[in-house]
Amino acid sequence: MRDPGGVSDKTPAPAEGAAQTAPAGPEAAPEPGQTPETGQAPETERGPETERAAETGRAPEGEQAPEGEQAPARQVVQVSPGVHKRLTTGLGGFTMAMGACLLMVAAIFLITPRSNKEVLPTVDYASQQWAMRNGAPFTSYAPEGLPPGWRPTSSRLHGLDANGSKPVAWHLGFVTPSDEYAALEQSNEKASDYVPRMTNNRNALGTQQVNGVTWMKYHRKDKKANSLARTLPDGVSLVVTGTASYEELAVLAASLRPQSKQGAIPAPSTSAKPGS
Repeated sequence: MRDPGGVSDKTPAPAEGAAQTAPAGPEAAPEPGQTPETGQAPETERGPETERAAETGRAPEGEQAPEGEQAPARQVVQVSPGVHKRLTTGLGGFTMAMGACLLMVAAIFLITPRSNKEVLPTVDYASQQWAMRNGAPFTSYAPEGLPPGWRPTSSRLHGLDANGSKPVAWHLGFVTPSDEYAALEQSNEKASDYVPRMTNNRNALGTQQVNGVTWMKYHRKDKKANSLARTLPDGVSLVVTGTASYEELAVLAASLRPQSKQGAIPAPSTSAKPGS
């Protein structure tokens, strides 16, 4: 085929069915910041500082926050130096806890009712009564029929094993209904020695009648001791003494009965509680 200018067009005609494409031009240069293969910006490697910054919301050290943006501020709690010291010092906290515990114990101790009064045990004096009845070289006396509230707390014998070489004595102590102390003391010791020692006084205040019998009356102020004493015809002395009033001492004196040696058998004392 010839063109009007006489120049032959030797460009081959495209085959039928072939896709027509635009002539390939020079390759387009990649955009700045993109890789030639993908055309996307490369991923920047994240270091430890970058990761910490992402977690805390703060820019990494050496980098400034973008202009116009302000880094988030950390919340600061203001505490006094004393509170800070208590919170950060272990020994101080332990001391405060121990102090609180001790204060609680002291408060409980102060409000708990208690009694400093000594509680004396109850005794059964039946065996000593039987021993005096059968072993003493004189007729012994023992209380019988004491009112309720009289509680025996002590009983002691002296001289029974001396075969007559020493005086025989029996001490029998009680707590009275008024919570005072009263004791029966009896012995065949010489009355002029025994009675002053038991009454803590050599001078009688006077006399007191108990069931028609005269008893000598004694008092020792510094020891708060009241006493009633009587010496029998056979030389045996009976003394009731203690912190109890003269009225209660008279009750004990009135209950004394001579103990017969015939048919004597041990019997529990009427004032003692079973199992005491």
